Amino acid sequence: MPRLLVVQHEPDAPPAWLGEWWAALGVGLEVVRGDLGEPVPARLADGGHDGLVVLGGAMGANDDAEHPWLTPTKALLRDTARAGEPVLGVCLGHQLAAVALGGRAGPNPSGRTIGVAPVALTREGAADPLLGGSAGAPAVHYNDDVVLDLPPGATLLATLPDGRPQALRLGLRAWSVQFHPETSPELFADWVRAEPDSASGTAALAEVTAAREALRTAWQPLAGRFLAQLT
Repeated sequence: MPRLLVVQHEPDAPPAWLGEWWAALGVGLEVVRGDLGEPVPARLADGGHDGLVVLGGAMGANDDAEHPWLTPTKALLRDTARAGEPVLGVCLGHQLAAVALGGRAGPNPSGRTIGVAPVALTREGAADPLLGGSAGAPAVHYNDDVVLDLPPGATLLATLPDGRPQALRLGLRAWSVQFHPETSPELFADWVRAEPDSASGTAALAEVTAAREALRTAWQPLAGRFLAQLT
């Protein structure tokens, strides 16, 4: 059975749909909760894992002082990507991976991206084994921060409407996405409830809810394509 190591940063940002789809494909998931003090392994091989997934969270990619597990998470991302082992970073995981490999992340000068935005593939993205075929697919966003400078050697696979990176290839088998392929409307609703005065959040939740089946159709194949990289 293939095994994935999943780094989760907070209780309301779990593997969700991705975890469901991988379980259906016979993949074992070990979820490490850095926020609960669980240690992040130094290497995938230490736990017999075949790939690494780093999920989203409200903290910033440089907030190591307040969230000390981010430091070993970035080291694991860097070393795993450079070793050519499978990596998938999601939202905060996307930003952590970019910073770990020499890029820069921080608040988006254009402001928050929230709700459903289409995937805008570059020419390289259209030919990519993980994201190819997803041009125009709806994608859930809930982020204030973005990757501001790409790390050396990174390939831009997709862009946000303001031109910021929406997806990157960071190594032979390493990818990161600013959006949330794992997020259901129910999970998104939890995030919106944490900001009860956000009118934009209420409108965004309506978008995500209306797009439920389109989102599942768009991103369930990604689970299988990432799994194919484990072999």
